[in-house]
Amino acid sequence: MNVVKPRRELIALAAISGAEGLALIGYACYDVIQAIRFGTTGPAEVSNGPALLIQILIFMVFGTGLLLIARGWLQGQRWSRSPFVLAQLIALLVGFPLAQDSSGPGRAVGVTVLICALVGGVLAVTPQVGRALRVRNSQTD
Repeated sequence: MNVVKPRRELIALAAISGAEGLALIGYACYDVIQAIRFGTTGPAEVSNGPALLIQILIFMVFGTGLLLIARGWLQGQRWSRSPFVLAQLIALLVGFPLAQDSSGPGRAVGVTVLICALVGGVLAVTPQVGRALRVRNSQTD
């Protein structure tokens, strides 16, 4: 079996996707801890149990999906590109309100997600990544 190392571009995209995924999962865990410690206090949209639970689940699922996409980038899978670009667009929508948060952890997560989404979105559509995916897939066929 011939093992092919991933190219730098794919490693960078995997790192970005992994960082976003870990940030979102970490924020979901933070929300769980805050809910246990203080109850459902916070902005109106998450000041009740069901709304907070939905927010936590969304962040956990979105974060887990990004970790799976990171694995796909490392394996040079072409399917990683489309969901990654879509995730970057969604991350911009999620990251912006988080970056406006007055608490330290929320703001840090929001800024991290925004930066990763901008850099990752641009990098994912570069010709170098397209070539890396074509080369990677032709070597494994």
